[in-house]
Amino acid sequence: MHRPAFSTPAPGPWAPAPAPVPALRRVAARALRRAGAWMRHTADALARPVPARAALPQTLPLVEFHAEAGAPEGALYVDGQYVGHLDVSRL
Repeated sequence: MHRPAFSTPAPGPWAPAPAPVPALRRVAARALRRAGAWMRHTADALARPVPARAALPQTLPLVEFHAEAGAPEGALYVDGQYVGHLDVSRL
């Protein structure tokens, strides 16, 4: 095998220290990291399957209000079942 004529020396204690990072760059980097984490969290939440809802009725309930002669005034029925009474004296 052929060895390269040049090689980069390993950094040692004599290597210069890296230049300090300006405060604005640190703030921008922190903001970008947080935005990335928020987007990752949001993407994970959107990718999860939506839980199935409880079985909803396929039709709306039939609401009846009886205020005829012979029926108690103000009787309220839902799907043929008496559910309550509205306090009315005359309609």
